[in-house]
Amino acid sequence: MTTDAIADSPSASPRVPRRPRLDPRYLAPALITCVLVAGQISFGFLESWSRTFLAIATAIIVELLIVRALYGKWPHLASAYVSGISVGILVRSPAFWPYALCSAISITSKYVLRVQGRHIWNPTNFGIVAMLVLAPDTVASLSVQWGNNLLPMVIVWVFGAVILRMVGRLHITLTYVASFLLFAVVRAAVTGHPFLSEVAPITGPMYQLFIFFMITDPKTTVGPKWAQALVAFLVAAVEAIFRLLEFVHAPFYALFVVGPMANLIEIALTKKRITNHSNH
Repeated sequence: MTTDAIADSPSASPRVPRRPRLDPRYLAPALITCVLVAGQISFGFLESWSRTFLAIATAIIVELLIVRALYGKWPHLASAYVSGISVGILVRSPAFWPYALCSAISITSKYVLRVQGRHIWNPTNFGIVAMLVLAPDTVASLSVQWGNNLLPMVIVWVFGAVILRMVGRLHITLTYVASFLLFAVVRAAVTGHPFLSEVAPITGPMYQLFIFFMITDPKTTVGPKWAQALVAFLVAAVEAIFRLLEFVHAPFYALFVVGPMANLIEIALTKKRITNHSNH
């Protein structure tokens, strides 16, 4: 009996139509767009829409050109969109060129700064730190809080928690937030500042991007879940030190230092295990 006959026979099991599955690569762009819309409508934190669109367009164009030149194919643009929109939100400058340059540096770093076939810095984090170091008189980072309107943050947190749980990375964000609150107690005790003033920064839109995108980036985080949580704790610890030293852009610098070190340690340990296994 042929396959068609089996399918047409009365005893054949009816075919159950497959449910359409959402490509997980679209989840991060959806979340960051939610952050953008919620923040802009409620707080108007963008420098301008045109600067944000320039950052997004530059990231996409650079991604297309590099991937096409290196691999001869067209890339999926979700990652470039996230990098571009992050730059558009986080960079503060009266000029246009920092937005384009930061996006270009961010995307290029993925293909230039590689060890054992993987990039070790979060692209947007690298681009922003590079701009803060290279052009400190022209570039700053977004640092405002949501103010008394907590609704946008609640929406972002609910949406973000659902998405991160779906992709198995919610533990990274929760570890970082818990660690931030712990070190806020320490900073308040050391500086004499009110505890709420030490906690306030985490309510800002900058931190929503930081905790939902930068520290959870699958391409630049270590593999084991316990190690991911440990790195999140260490980022919060180093950030607390930078804050006590009065570094304005403490979270970016902390991730810039801790993230690559963790990745390099994992790469070295993996290489050692492979070498030992091959020798035996």
